Amino acid sequence: MRDDTAALARVIRACAPDVVCVQEAPRFFRWRKYASRLAMATGLQYVTGGATASGPMVLASLRPYVERTADVLLPRTPGLHQRGLATAELRFGESARLGVLSFHLSLRDAERYEQGGALLSRLRGLGPYAVAAGDVNERPKGRTFQRLAAELQDGWATAPWGAEYTSEPGRPHQRIDAVFATRGVEVLGCGVPRGLAGVTAQDLRAATDHLPVLSALRIPPA
Repeated sequence: MRDDTAALARVIRACAPDVVCVQEAPRFFRWRKYASRLAMATGLQYVTGGATASGPMVLASLRPYVERTADVLLPRTPGLHQRGLATAELRFGESARLGVLSFHLSLRDAERYEQGGALLSRLRGLGPYAVAAGDVNERPKGRTFQRLAAELQDGWATAPWGAEYTSEPGRPHQRIDAVFATRGVEVLGCGVPRGLAGVTAQDLRAATDHLPVLSALRIPPA
């Protein structure tokens, strides 16, 4: 959200999501105001995160009922950015529940690996049907990415759709962002969307410093 927020809103609206996981939401002065503005611009509602999770944030459409939320600050290595997790438990209809976790892991390998373990631990507490989406800051062969993929479904690897690479928008050459789902969730498709209505290539480059990842999921009733 440090780039062109109007372009970001156009990209999000074109994806027509039920849930959005943001990685770099405002964290400082009037951060709630900026989060609310993005939610309104995209026809979504603010759910949790932002400054309280040191960046990760969750937005959602009016379809799910928000049952509970929790933001977690992870142990911080002196000299490095504070990192956190934004989590929510959502209910779709009468009984389909989905745990959601938005994350942005460290640039440092050792810290990132520990954060991956904390992510998995937190996700286990969100129920059998849960999804974690965010910036791994590592390619799929990295040990933290592999740690997550060993326990969860890597959306792109499970049901590839669209394009693979998420960074950088002007010259995509690596996949360091991902959507992970627990085994009970059916991944119908996952990848960088192509040909979004009303969205130009310039919008994608201006919206954020990474390309969006869109995933279609099927959640069984509880």
